Amino acid sequence: MLMIKASGSLLDQYNVMEGMEEQHKIIKRKLPAMLDVIADAEEQATTHRDGAKAWLQEVKTVAYEANEVFDEFKYEALRREAKKKGHYTKLGFDVIKLFPTHNRIVFRYRMGRKLCQILKAIDVLIAEMHAFRFKYRPQPPVSKQWRQTDYVIIDPQEIARRSRDKDKKNIVATLLGQANNADLAVVPIVGIGGLGKTTLAQLIYNEPEIQKHFQMLLWVCVSDTFDVNSLAKSIVEASPKKNDDTDKPPLDRLKKLVSGRRYLLVLDDIWNNKELHRWERLKVCLQLGGMGSVVLTTTRDKRVSEIMGADRAAYNLNALEDRFIKEIIEARAFSSEKEKPAELVEMVGEIVKRCSGSPLAATALGSVLRTKTSVNEWKAVSSRSSICTDETGILPILKLSYNDLPSHMKQCFAFCALFPKDYKIDVKKLIQLWMANGLIPKHKEDSLETIGQLIFDELVSRSFFQDLEKGKKHWEYYSRNTCKIHDLMHDIAMFVMENECVVATMEPSEVEWLPATARHLFLSCKETTGILNESMEKRSPSILKIQPLACLEALYKDRIISTETKVSASPEVP
Repeated sequence: MLMIKASGSLLDQYNVMEGMEEQHKIIKRKLPAMLDVIADAEEQATTHRDGAKAWLQEVKTVAYEANEVFDEFKYEALRREAKKKGHYTKLGFDVIKLFPTHNRIVFRYRMGRKLCQILKAIDVLIAEMHAFRFKYRPQPPVSKQWRQTDYVIIDPQEIARRSRDKDKKNIVATLLGQANNADLAVVPIVGIGGLGKTTLAQLIYNEPEIQKHFQMLLWVCVSDTFDVNSLAKSIVEASPKKNDDTDKPPLDRLKKLVSGRRYLLVLDDIWNNKELHRWERLKVCLQLGGMGSVVLTTTRDKRVSEIMGADRAAYNLNALEDRFIKEIIEARAFSSEKEKPAELVEMVGEIVKRCSGSPLAATALGSVLRTKTSVNEWKAVSSRSSICTDETGILPILKLSYNDLPSHMKQCFAFCALFPKDYKIDVKKLIQLWMANGLIPKHKEDSLETIGQLIFDELVSRSFFQDLEKGKKHWEYYSRNTCKIHDLMHDIAMFVMENECVVATMEPSEVEWLPATARHLFLSCKETTGILNESMEKRSPSILKIQPLACLEALYKDRIISTETKVSASPEVP
């Protein structure tokens, strides 16, 4: 992005870098040197080389600062263009005097100092780059031969039905067996991330016997925060029979909802529940349900079943059989229309061992192998993929899948750290956010929307997005397509973005900390007035940094005081 901005023809056309031509040439000459080794630095950072990780973080910091400097140059060029074409007069700005007086000498002096500071920082980074001995790794070209949608030749639910049929029957029998139990039963499904716990729970949830047996079925994803009030509210909102007493406390609404009804509540992905008293507060309300009510949980943490007082041992989900892992890999790695090369098929067995029975790892590796056509390329992938263990899980394989992406796709996916876990992402809005932040490469033939959709489709084919839902079209509404990100894939995005994306879904009084490195903010709460005012400006000025136009600033402030706010701001797009 910085390379594109630094090479913009608009800057030369309106002579906004007058007196800084030499520094401009040096920056354009030195930036490619860092770009050449970025891929190697990223890979070393993911293998826990702290120096490489720190260097990459500093590269980001300097790049953001440089981006802001070149945004100022671009703004000045646009201002001069507007003045030259007479837009000031047409809009009445010559009378209203909205714009401050622009002194070219002052502008040149101020921007010259900023540009020199950026150059010094780049020199330091290049010196460190040589010290770390990062190697050149060519980036995959932005190909126009986008993959067709034949990756949907395999339905994950279909494989899950066959591979987890025994597990499903066992758990369904357990749930139905609670029919005469007056106490609230808790049944945990335990297993490492990516093993298919949520998929199994979905199969159980949709089982006809279960649908018929329980009077009410509820599904809530818990993920990071076990906040009692938020969770109670989510449970109530998950029911089609939710009450309208929105002014009452969430726990009171929950009591009213479950009272006397036999229900199945799925609490998906509990892994941060360390405080027993929180669960006890929720349990008191849930116990008001009818006889035979059950809470089915999925978790990575064996201790959760103990904390939640499960009356039976947790159901430990075993690794998927190798034959199913092989089926997933082959379906992902080979086109449905072409004959499978025998020498590559022979190598699938070795790849299967890397997955340790994880369907998500198999899907990710198969998607990486799909872009490789030779034995040497497959061997390289196999040697770079660590075998999944209880300690590392499948994160090393998912990182390998991320590292295999072209740089523009890496940026697009990493940007998704902006969303909370298990959030339903509006696909159209996501592509618009990519466009607004300059993450989509321009192409002469296609629009940014078209390229954005192709990037999204490619990321779906590589399993970075899942749970695609197509909204129904009504005559008065447009269809709304949504997707989600698997928790472990979300962890990859968070690992890449570190503290650059901040998600705040708490009440205003609880939002007390915002790192200075924050560049993107997701904010969703009842009252937003005051949240993004003085306190946040001090902690993270980049969030609120916009171009010095009073009219744009007013429009931006209108956005941040709406009932529910989701802001992703960049200096270029206030």
